[in-house]
Amino acid sequence: MSTPRTLREARSALAAGSTSVLALTRTALEQARSKAHLNIFLELFDESALGKAAEVDAKLASGTAGELAGAIVSLKDNLCYKGHKVSAASKILEGFTSPYSATVVERLLAADAVIIGRTNCDEFAMGSSNENSAYGAVLNPLDTSKVPGGSSGGAASSVAAGICNVALGSDTGGSIRQPASFCGVVGFKPTYGRVSRYGLIAFASSFDQVGPFAHTAEDALSVHKVIAGHDELDNTSSQRALGSGQTTAAPLKVAYYRECVEREGLDPEIKAHMLAQFARLKALGHSVEPIELPMLDHLVPTYYILATAEASSNLARFDGIRYGHRSKEAKGVDDTYRRSRTEGFGPEVKRRILLGTFVLSSGYYDAYYAQGMRVRRLIRENTLKAFDTYDLVMTPTCPSTAFGHGEISDPVTMYLQDIFTVQANLAGVPAVSLPTGTHSNGLPFGTQLMAKPFADERLLALAHELFV
Repeated sequence: MSTPRTLREARSALAAGSTSVLALTRTALEQARSKAHLNIFLELFDESALGKAAEVDAKLASGTAGELAGAIVSLKDNLCYKGHKVSAASKILEGFTSPYSATVVERLLAADAVIIGRTNCDEFAMGSSNENSAYGAVLNPLDTSKVPGGSSGGAASSVAAGICNVALGSDTGGSIRQPASFCGVVGFKPTYGRVSRYGLIAFASSFDQVGPFAHTAEDALSVHKVIAGHDELDNTSSQRALGSGQTTAAPLKVAYYRECVEREGLDPEIKAHMLAQFARLKALGHSVEPIELPMLDHLVPTYYILATAEASSNLARFDGIRYGHRSKEAKGVDDTYRRSRTEGFGPEVKRRILLGTFVLSSGYYDAYYAQGMRVRRLIRENTLKAFDTYDLVMTPTCPSTAFGHGEISDPVTMYLQDIFTVQANLAGVPAVSLPTGTHSNGLPFGTQLMAKPFADERLLALAHELFV
C-alpha cells in the first residue's frame, strides 16, 4: 500500500472503505523510515499521529470529520507543535520542546489532518539548498545527487517522495517556491498577513509567510483555506475575508517580465518552456504581454539587506540565558552570550546576523537599511501597478533545475538563486510555483504565478484551471 498522491484520492479511498486514516498514517510512517537515507525527517511523531488517526477514523464513522480528514501532513522544523520538539534545524534549540502550537498547526488538527513529523530545513530557514541544517543535508528524492532546494527542502521532499499528501513550509524569499520547483511539486506563498505567523520561529518578520506544498494546486487551495484567516495572536494578520476561489470563463490578461525571460543565466530550456507556455495561453484565448521590471537587479540586494537586519534582531533572543543551548564552558554573562551563540549557530546564520548587525549599525543605517526600505517601497509600487491591468504575472520560478550537493559554495551565487522569487516577499503579494516542465536532464522545474494582494484563493484556482 502507498500513500494516495492527492487529497481527492485519499478521500475516495476512505469513502470506498478500501483504507482507513490509521492505515494511511502507518503507511506514511513506514515510508518515511524506508526513505530515511534522504534525511527528510528530523523526528517522526508516531504516538500523536497514530492517536490522531484513530480519532479521525471515529469521526468519519460518525459523519463529523473535518475537511482535511485523510490528509497526511509534515511540518517544517520551524513551526511549533505543543508537546513536540522544534529546533529550526539548529543546535541552539536542540532538545527544546514547544509549550504551545502554532495557529496553523491548531487549524490543521481542527480540520482532522494527521501530522506525522517535522522536516529538516536550512538552519533558521536561511538557505537555498537545505545544506545549512545542523543535522545534515536533505537529498532530492528525484535525484539524490541533487539538492532539494531550500530552505523548506525537507517539506518539499516529503511530498515529492510520496510520503505525505501535503507539507507546511515557510517562505521568506522563496523558501517554499524554489524547493517546489526543484522537487516537482506545487508550492504556495500567501499574501503577507493572510496566514498567521504565530508559532513560526521568526527569520525576517516582515517577509515570513507559512504556506503549503502539495501535488496539485487544488490540494494547496484546500489546505490554504484551512490555515488562512485572521488570528488575534498575530498583529500582522489581516481581517479581510477569504475569497471564494471561483474563476470565470472570461479571458485573462497575463503579463510576464521581459527582463526575467531574457535574462542572461536563465537556462535556455526553461526560457523555451516559458515561451511555449505563453503561446499555449494565447491559444486558449488569453492575452499575454511583456512588461518591464526595471528594478530586477535590485531585488536580491534589497531583500538581503532588509532580511538580515530583521534576522539580527529576531535571533538576539537566542542568548543561552532563557532557553536553548547554553555553553558549558562559559564564565559570566558576556561569556555565556558569546560562547553559546558561537557554539549554537551555524556559519550561514552567523554570516547573516553579522550582515544584519552591520546594516543596522550607527553610521551605516541610513546608507543601507533606510535606503533598502525606500527601494522596497518602489518595488512594491512597481509590482502592484502591474495588477491594475493584469490578472496574473508569470515568471520562471528559478533560473535552473536543482544543482548538485556542494556545487555552489559562494554565498552571493547562492543568494542569486532567489532572483525571481524575492519580489513577491518584498511586495507582499501571493505567488505559487507549479511543476510545468521537465528538463532534458530529467529534472523538473516550475513556473511562478503572482497575483494582487489577497487574491490568494483565485490565484490557486486559476493555477489549477490553467496548468492542471
